[in-house]
Amino acid sequence: MKKTLKIGSLKIGAGQPVRVESMLKTPLDNTDACLKQLYSLKEEGCELVRAAFPRVELAEPLRRLCSKAPLPLMADIHFDPVLAEKALEAGCPSIRINPGNMGNPTRLARVVDAAREHKAVIRIGANSGSVSETQLRTAKGDRGAALALAVGEQMEMLLSLNFTDIIVSAKSTSIDESVRANVLLMRRYSEFPFHIGITEAGSSLDGVVKSACGLSRLLSMGIGDTLRVSLSQPPEDEVRTGYSILRALGLRQRGGCLISCPTCGRRLLDVFKTAEQLKPLLKYLPDGFTLAVMGCEVNGPREAKHADLGVAGSPSGIVIFKKGEIISRVRGSDAAAAVKALLPVFGKTSE
Repeated sequence: MKKTLKIGSLKIGAGQPVRVESMLKTPLDNTDACLKQLYSLKEEGCELVRAAFPRVELAEPLRRLCSKAPLPLMADIHFDPVLAEKALEAGCPSIRINPGNMGNPTRLARVVDAAREHKAVIRIGANSGSVSETQLRTAKGDRGAALALAVGEQMEMLLSLNFTDIIVSAKSTSIDESVRANVLLMRRYSEFPFHIGITEAGSSLDGVVKSACGLSRLLSMGIGDTLRVSLSQPPEDEVRTGYSILRALGLRQRGGCLISCPTCGRRLLDVFKTAEQLKPLLKYLPDGFTLAVMGCEVNGPREAKHADLGVAGSPSGIVIFKKGEIISRVRGSDAAAAVKALLPVFGKTSE
């Protein structure tokens, strides 16, 4: 049976929704900017934020950030076990480490003892760049299997120390390698929560599509308790994309969902413009609420009759419909304004 772990007040694992996380893209020594980014991420629905902690001199800024952060933090540690201990002392409820690069078993044991003392969660993991030539040879050139082997070795280091508050992570920039590694690891460690993502996915459309393809494959197999969409752009974009993927798969709803027709020669409404005007309002709508923007009355009340509220172009202006029934006809072309006027009835509180 899968474990349920707590990072601060956040529960991850059995019985919990797939959690959406991101990473601070501001250096720790700029506490005010980090806090601003954390509050912005919280507004978008982010639930856990990883923070790079590369130098011991940043321990005090990390402590200040932990004391004020509106979201639980995970300190990202590489190579130096002292940094892991300092992060835990600073109040981080979780750390991300590679047990194999903590120096030696004695130093790793100290990190584990500190995590146990502070009741902290450890995420272990590797990406494709961490795979050694020995692991690759053992896996007979199968890079996905080699990645699973690398993570498995790290898991066994922690389990040998009787530490089990672990989140498993195996990421590659290759979708196939990521899927292969996670499938193999799930066979061995299914009782532990898994963090998933496609690392170095890129930016803009290509990065979003690559992340969506990889994450969808994993999630459709039941793999993934937390996810991060790794994009070379603001972290808020990562969170919005993560929720969009979960919403499309029917795994999680946050706010409203907008559907719109692809348009054709029948359209009597600027669908793209109207949809873009309404998108910022979706987060204020009830979870699972469907808002439709359709180009004509054929695609409007008929094809989008499942929508909680919709707008479609008509020869005389605009029709507003609810569950396929027309509730209003409006002259003019400002469809966004017509919809906004009705949204308070459905729970919209702010723009």
